[in-house]
Amino acid sequence: MIEDIVKSNRSYRRFFEDRRISRDVLLKLVNLGRLSPSGANLQPLKYMVATSPDECGQIFPSLAWAGYLKEWPGPKEDERPSAYIIILGDTGISKNFGCDHGIAAQSIMLGASEMGLGGCMIGSINRDDLRKTLRIPAEMEILLVLALGYPREQVVLDEAALGESIKYWRDEKGIHHVPKRRLQDVVLG
Repeated sequence: MIEDIVKSNRSYRRFFEDRRISRDVLLKLVNLGRLSPSGANLQPLKYMVATSPDECGQIFPSLAWAGYLKEWPGPKEDERPSAYIIILGDTGISKNFGCDHGIAAQSIMLGASEMGLGGCMIGSINRDDLRKTLRIPAEMEILLVLALGYPREQVVLDEAALGESIKYWRDEKGIHHVPKRRLQDVVLG
């Protein structure tokens, strides 16, 4: 059921780094992004995939992880993603990407979740470093990086009553808690 897949599609930030994801799997996921709706059907998105430890090691330093967890520097060496999909906007097709990359990213992440993978959509990117490291052409705008792997952590949804904090946190067992606003608090009228 789609609700179960949506619930399982959390932002995972710790992975079994040694469990590799094949390029074929990443291309299947990119295909879900390709098939997703696009404003005016312009389809301006392009994708880069990384699967090898060397490629992943080049991408990792350009990313920031978990803004609410100030004391956590990000996944340690054996907990890092084993694959990445970088979503780019081709400025030769359009100068404005609207929400196309969000729609495509969600399709990709839902597909990953269905395959037993976890991931994190990352928008906090040192774009200049990533562009230089991966030799991304100037006409490609770096929109999002999707970090992927086999989850090494448990993420649970908590209900947040009106006025309660929605900041995610980790408990003493390392379980990642994600407070979600209640349905009656987000529906107006």
